[in-house]
Amino acid sequence: MEWIWAAALLFGLGIGLMMLGVPVAIAFFATNIVAAVVFMGGGIAIAQVVNNGFGAMTNFSLVPIPMFLLMGELFYHTGLATKCFNAADKLLGNVRGRLAYVTLIGGTAFAGPAGSSMGACALLGTLMVPDMMRRGYSKYLSIGPIMGVGGLAVIIPPSALTVLLATLGRTDVADLLIAGVIPGFVLAVMYGVLIWAWTVIVPDAAPAYAVAPISRREKLRIFFVDVIPMVAIIVFSVIIMIVGWCTPTEAAALGAVSVIVLAACYGTMTWKAFVKSLEGALRVTVMAFLIIFGSATFAQVLAFTGASSGLMNWALGFQLQPLGMLLVMIGVIFFLGCFMDQLSMMLLTAPIFFPLAKTLGFDLTWFGLIMLLALEIGYTTPPFGLLLFVMKGVAPPGTTMRDIYLAGMPFIACVLLLIGLIIVFPPLATWLPMASH
Repeated sequence: MEWIWAAALLFGLGIGLMMLGVPVAIAFFATNIVAAVVFMGGGIAIAQVVNNGFGAMTNFSLVPIPMFLLMGELFYHTGLATKCFNAADKLLGNVRGRLAYVTLIGGTAFAGPAGSSMGACALLGTLMVPDMMRRGYSKYLSIGPIMGVGGLAVIIPPSALTVLLATLGRTDVADLLIAGVIPGFVLAVMYGVLIWAWTVIVPDAAPAYAVAPISRREKLRIFFVDVIPMVAIIVFSVIIMIVGWCTPTEAAALGAVSVIVLAACYGTMTWKAFVKSLEGALRVTVMAFLIIFGSATFAQVLAFTGASSGLMNWALGFQLQPLGMLLVMIGVIFFLGCFMDQLSMMLLTAPIFFPLAKTLGFDLTWFGLIMLLALEIGYTTPPFGLLLFVMKGVAPPGTTMRDIYLAGMPFIACVLLLIGLIIVFPPLATWLPMASH
């Protein structure tokens, strides 16, 4: 059977099962079993596929995933995230549109280690939107920043999704984590300028309202007690990787322990919070590891049937310039985002895209960062991006899908601009990883 029929069976069956509502990991595992029977000879092949899948899950580079997830869960369940939200709110004072800035600052701190744009969207939508609407913010400025948080969360370390993509793409985890620092800062500045310009051009989008004044002494206390310690943990986790003192695994473990110690110092580290944090981290970790299991076996079957090499040769046969091929890959991710979550898109595309990127001579860290940003945009691409429907579920009554599309567009444009900057000026993504070696 030619490779095209093998590829059609593998991708068609996997996507078909997902469209029927079968969980992603189960859908691809079932696809791999069918492929092993059809192409690889049945029972012995199935055993080999399963063994290789378990081998992929015992990779040491995967350990940061549960640790970063635990950091995010601990920040949330111990109340440290809420404390950070409240502190940012008080420190910004009468700044116009301050709740939009608070959403970006607090949301990024939570969503990065939590590894879930969907979870961050649901949390922020429930927590921030009602208050913003009550204060007279326009529905666009209330919803837009929440959708923009995802673009920051996927690239600013610590990010569990970054670790997962680096593992699936077989590239250096530390380099990909570090590569997101400078672009993440640039994107945060873009978002800040966007919100500032929005409030200047359309003052009614964020009406001014009286805020209880607090003394400079109180501001300093809030800054050093409620902000600095939490920011220090995240910055510390990144710096010790950049300077080479720790591997990503060790940095993630130290970060999780630091959050526990900090919560204990604040008196919020209860047994209940710890158990809930473990449960939340375990739930997402198991899902991520099942995805890795499915991806490893899927990549193996693709290689055995010749589908992966056939797809690469077919793509290269168009004789597109490397930039043209990169844009095609980004376009595929945008399309898949209409009906898949980020983990599913990673599983489906990483086994093909990373070898193709290597063949084209791309720096895999640079390519991985672009892919992360493309995954986030695909997640919010109208008309069917899954994050749009999550936002619809937590938005105030009367909010239409059109409202959500329009609210997200300026922030999507910022991420697209950042991708363009990284393509035109690669050192934006590659300089810091190279400097850390």
